[in-house]
Amino acid sequence: MTIGVIGGGAWGTALAQVMAGDEDVVLWAREPEVVAAINQDRANPDFLPGVALSPRIRASAATAGLAAADLWLVVAPAQHLRSVLAECPLAARPTLVLCAKGIEAATLKLMAEVVADLTDAPCAVLSGPTFAGEVARGLPTAVTLACRDAGVGTALVQRLARPTFRPYFSDDVTGAEIGGAVKNVLAIACGVVEGAGLGLNARAALIARGFAEMTRFGLARGARADTLAGLSGLGDLVLTCSSANSRNFTLGLGIGRGEPAATLLDTRTVAEGAATAPVLVAAARAAGVEMPIAEAVAALLAGAPVVEVISALLARPLRAE
Repeated sequence: MTIGVIGGGAWGTALAQVMAGDEDVVLWAREPEVVAAINQDRANPDFLPGVALSPRIRASAATAGLAAADLWLVVAPAQHLRSVLAECPLAARPTLVLCAKGIEAATLKLMAEVVADLTDAPCAVLSGPTFAGEVARGLPTAVTLACRDAGVGTALVQRLARPTFRPYFSDDVTGAEIGGAVKNVLAIACGVVEGAGLGLNARAALIARGFAEMTRFGLARGARADTLAGLSGLGDLVLTCSSANSRNFTLGLGIGRGEPAATLLDTRTVAEGAATAPVLVAAARAAGVEMPIAEAVAALLAGAPVVEVISALLARPLRAE
């Protein structure tokens, strides 16, 4: 059997590396230099430097190569998922495991809902506290594998599990997706707190209140509270809100230090929270859910002054927890 990976960035390459311990992997990447480096040098210096890649990984710039794989790990950025999958040989009906986190701007749909527009192939979501470099180096990692079909999900857990990569099954796809999307926005907020020098008390408060926002929104969209309190929600939130290894946290760090958001957005390494923040705000309003931290992040990304946004948050009416 062969596993396909769609996306040659840090996370896609890390997943290819950990999966190649037991199976052949075909990795599709749009960048020809990434394909060449993986095939010729067993490395991806642009996105995952310092990791020697397995010889069982074969990179390709042609999506047709994915037809040989019965399972695809889809790591295309959320706002490009629909267009990327439209290029792929979906007629082969592979099982799809969605590994990107976000909400589609044009439709306010989660990633599994986008996939349902394109194919009736089996679909699952992989989400949790995962820094790509640690996964690629074989450091212990636990994730949520969410699938509405318990039979498919249980089989995927068995197939994807590795000695240092431990998936936990859930049937709450919506909860796993919302946790992954919202935590990216909150990680930007925590980076702002760090960059502005507001202290650890403020960061802890933001994580707690941000988790409350995540829970309100998740429940309104049909997620379960236990999923949001698990690896794909609270677990991922704690990781990305506390380390500069997070691209979202690093983006917020720069904003907090006074750098314009537009100059901080790297087109090669995507901070998903930047695209998700305004979409999340729109989705929350549509669901009648109040998310002041998410709204603050969206305002900062649009260029609002840090001092004004923080002052507005602190001046909100006092309320019961």
